[in-house]
Amino acid sequence: MTIVFYTAGTIAVAATVLTVTRFHAVHALLYLIVSLLAVSVIFYDFGAPFVAALEVIVYAGAIMVLFVFVVMLLNLGEQASRAEHALLTPSMWIGPAILVAILLAQFVWLLVRGGAPPAARAEIGSVEVGMALFGRYLMGAELASMLLLAGLVGAYHLGWRKAPKVEVTHASHP
Repeated sequence: MTIVFYTAGTIAVAATVLTVTRFHAVHALLYLIVSLLAVSVIFYDFGAPFVAALEVIVYAGAIMVLFVFVVMLLNLGEQASRAEHALLTPSMWIGPAILVAILLAQFVWLLVRGGAPPAARAEIGSVEVGMALFGRYLMGAELASMLLLAGLVGAYHLGWRKAPKVEVTHASHP
């Protein structure tokens, strides 16, 4: 368990640093997905398989698809499309692929090891997550939703383009 935690934690920190330091949004998104998957492995290792599944489904799945969609919308135009295709070379997948392979190996090892979580740690299920989210941490959940709303409004503002004004001149008739 300790080896899995430290390895997944190191991958999460490294992938997060790589996310922040990448100049291209597509590269940053790939490393952010790796970071979220590493956090999911940590949750699973700590006896919270439901939270780990939510991490993969909601964050690494749905929100990352939304981010990729926004990146695609903001890069409108033929020149941006060619530049994006140049970014998607096989060599850019090497780093994320190695990190995900290590995480997958750890996850398979946790599944093969099998059995229930140790008695010292109780398994965290959907009821516990719901009670914590809408009970003790309700204010944090609401603040996170407001932050996501602000991000949505900001993305809309960045992506919104005014149509160029076309001046119509009327020809004088004799």
